[in-house]
Amino acid sequence: MSSNKGPSPQQIARAEKQKIASTEGAKALAEVRAGDVAVRKNMERLRALRLAKEAEDLANGVGVEAPKAKKKAVKKSAKAKVEKPKLSEYLAQRRDSGHQT
Repeated sequence: MSSNKGPSPQQIARAEKQKIASTEGAKALAEVRAGDVAVRKNMERLRALRLAKEAEDLANGVGVEAPKAKKKAVKKSAKAKVEKPKLSEYLAQRRDSGHQT
């Protein structure tokens, strides 16, 4: 005994939201893809400019310098070694200064 009156207002609203989301998603995806194409095109242009400059530098006798090596850090222990007193000397110092062991 159910009557088929058609889709309910909630179903119509849901379908409309899905339709809008689908079209907006397609537009956003197209924008992202267009941005990707623009970035790749710019990278190709910059790469061509860099390669042309490097070729010109080599032709003019200006070599491309290799990156400089980093200096190694000097360990603190290598800078100044402090001699530690022997245990017997340390204990004698503490006893003489009034400390109990």
